[in-house]
Amino acid sequence: MPPVPPALTARVYRSLALGWLATKAAVLLINAVAFPRLRPGTPEARPRVSVLVPARNEAQILPVTLPSLLGQGADEVIVLDDRSADGTADVAARLGARVIRGQPRPAGWHGKPWACQQLLHAATGDVLIFVDADVTWQPGALDAMLAELERTGADLLSVQPRQHNLTLGERLLTPLVDAAVLSYFPYPLIRLPQAAAGMANGQVMALRRAALEGVGGFRAVRQAVLDDTAFARHLKARGGQLAVALGGDVVGVRMYGSYPQSVAGFSKNALPLHLQSRPLLVLSALAHLGVYTLPWVVRLPGWRVLRVASVLERLLVNLLTGRRRPADLLEGLLGPLTPLLALPVYARALRRTVTWKGRTYQQTPEGRQE
Repeated sequence: MPPVPPALTARVYRSLALGWLATKAAVLLINAVAFPRLRPGTPEARPRVSVLVPARNEAQILPVTLPSLLGQGADEVIVLDDRSADGTADVAARLGARVIRGQPRPAGWHGKPWACQQLLHAATGDVLIFVDADVTWQPGALDAMLAELERTGADLLSVQPRQHNLTLGERLLTPLVDAAVLSYFPYPLIRLPQAAAGMANGQVMALRRAALEGVGGFRAVRQAVLDDTAFARHLKARGGQLAVALGGDVVGVRMYGSYPQSVAGFSKNALPLHLQSRPLLVLSALAHLGVYTLPWVVRLPGWRVLRVASVLERLLVNLLTGRRRPADLLEGLLGPLTPLLALPVYARALRRTVTWKGRTYQQTPEGRQE
């Protein structure tokens, strides 16, 4: 077989790279117009609301986030202590939350789905809001969520909190959560009936109790590492309605406090996000290096456009999510380095097991626990 001419290879590379970037830019433009933002508001009919916090080793962050959550006016706030080793239960109780002790996980259950299943049984509300311990709430945030849930008529409303990154280490990768959603998932797809056109963010999920109980709670995703999107698609396949909103000025999060924490957190989700396919995971790593980093090392066809895009994309995502402080905008300069910084994530995700919060899970299509 004769070798492929370099000129043809260059043209194919340019077409693929620019096509990929153009597609992502189009998705960003669609989401700039269509993606809802939480705004201050009050629901016309206020249901009974339970706010539910699955917490494992969160004693340090709860004094920062729990007081504002308790001040939202929910009918009850329940913290499930998922067998923590750092006094999480005592901290939560001292701050004023109702605390329940997590029971040992049954065989075949992952940690968070099992914690959420227990919270479902403990709650008394008609609307159940599951929220991670590191989420911050501004005054009126709960009313804004309930108003959005009422406006959309959704059975599941999840929120993409605004990222609050304070150190350089956490800025390197953590903001990519927003980029993954806003540049790959056009929001109008969520209205399609197909379950595959569904997504959710498990950091903040508001669910109507009847819908959640109607699908058996979280049992269907008991072995899923990427349990939020898996649950959203499970619910949608059974007739449930989904909605997503950006947290705007009212709901924020500080996910990871350092670069190593970001690597550990992202690596547990990387393989599920790539359809449990290791070849696809490797291809993704190579593609990002080829499009965002390589044009800064060698002059390839379209290198000027690719260089500009590698810097501009993260800037546009931050503008869209409302992260507009000078330090946030300067994150765009990290674009060419991001594929290199993400290599440890890919490497960890290729392993047969991943570890998160002291628990080890097998990297299988079913996501079975080891």
